[in-house]
Amino acid sequence: MASPSVLRSESVGLQRFGLGFGLGQAPEIRTSARERLLAEIERRTLPQPTGLPFSGAAEIGAALYAFEDAERAAREAKPPAGQQVAAAAAPPGQTSGAQNQMAQPKPANEPALPYRTYRDEVSARVRLALEAETGFGERLVQFWSNHFCIGATKSNMTRIMAGAYEREAIRPHVFGRFADMLVAAESHPAMLEFLDNRLSIGPSSPAGKRRGRGLNENLAREILELHTLGVSGGYAQVDVTNLARIITGWTVVGREAVLGFPGSFAFNAGLHEPGAPELLGKPYGQPGKEKGLAALTDLARHPATADFIAIKLVRHFVADEPPPALVRDLSAVFRKTEGDLAAVSRALVESNAAWTAEPTKIRSPQEFLLAAFRALGRKAEFGQIVGPLTAMGQPFWQPSGPNGYPDGNEAWASPEGIKTRIDVAAGWGRQAAGSVPDPRVLTEDILGPLLSPETRQAVARADSKPQALALL
Repeated sequence: MASPSVLRSESVGLQRFGLGFGLGQAPEIRTSARERLLAEIERRTLPQPTGLPFSGAAEIGAALYAFEDAERAAREAKPPAGQQVAAAAAPPGQTSGAQNQMAQPKPANEPALPYRTYRDEVSARVRLALEAETGFGERLVQFWSNHFCIGATKSNMTRIMAGAYEREAIRPHVFGRFADMLVAAESHPAMLEFLDNRLSIGPSSPAGKRRGRGLNENLAREILELHTLGVSGGYAQVDVTNLARIITGWTVVGREAVLGFPGSFAFNAGLHEPGAPELLGKPYGQPGKEKGLAALTDLARHPATADFIAIKLVRHFVADEPPPALVRDLSAVFRKTEGDLAAVSRALVESNAAWTAEPTKIRSPQEFLLAAFRALGRKAEFGQIVGPLTAMGQPFWQPSGPNGYPDGNEAWASPEGIKTRIDVAAGWGRQAAGSVPDPRVLTEDILGPLLSPETRQAVARADSKPQALALL
């Protein structure tokens, strides 16, 4: 039998790298947490969400264009009063804007296609997290999806494609190569829409000469500042501008389907800036799309990228102030393996420094909700997900900017943030009271070696079952 100290260490590891112990899970998981985490890395693949209405971004794009065309026709037809099609419901926490007023023939009170698709994608995403054994892979999906974030509220396209973006650009690569994830993220229609690269035109391209429009640097800037080198990575404004030139022509196929399937990625040579612009002192003169692929590959292998990714991973999983030695170790593995994320994840999980560090990180709202749902055996019902996450400030795929949601205690442990969590926990306690026989037993099962005397006593002395569950 493992000693109490070993059991506690393994339990801390499950909390640090995973999503919390689940109702009905075998206690043996706590005695072999590191082994199970490493086994998940070795499998190198994660399950994909199931039961979704669309297979991927291209199919979604075609459906979106058809939806928007039908809406436009319905508006122009101006049907008589009483025959108006129902308006799209505004997402919780969002004000009604133009993108939320679109409509299509559907049952009364049923939201429009972009929001229905978003709803289904969120539910499927949460279902996978609740079913995972440790949740390490799901945590990595959250981490990388936030690193390469898009904003679902930008437009109909980003809302309807947010889940597909994560499924296609992030999830397949969390134990793969960083360069592959980088290319998949930057070339995805949702990213090209979110950061306006589909609007970027090379000034000297055929289209640029005709239209008199020029570069949009949004995507190029965020690739350098947020996705690869980091703000202190040694690039200058000229590199931002030249990278924008390099990736001109990376766009989304329109409803006319001239370059491919509507809503999919395409390289449009008519928008591409000719020449061989320099990025970090190196010229890139490859033909067409290859120019951008070469630039992204070099950025993925840059030492500053290795350092930046190592810092973010350690901050996410270990401490707001990342231990420098652990950062150096992960950065070295990243460089040595040319961005093999399975090797980097393995180095993190195998590090004694990561296991022995004091557990000081507060869960983000998404992690808090998933851990609570796992503990209570709750299902992935969208209405029970979106309300609490909106109240706590972290709905899926809706950060306020391209830098994603914050990853430190300062953002989530404010007095207002803690008060909101208490209110949310009280609601969960009331909802679960009828299905949990004894909160004291549940507390012992879920927290195990992490259960402190203070928590045990607080739960035991609660005035009611709902209060006891809220305290847990």
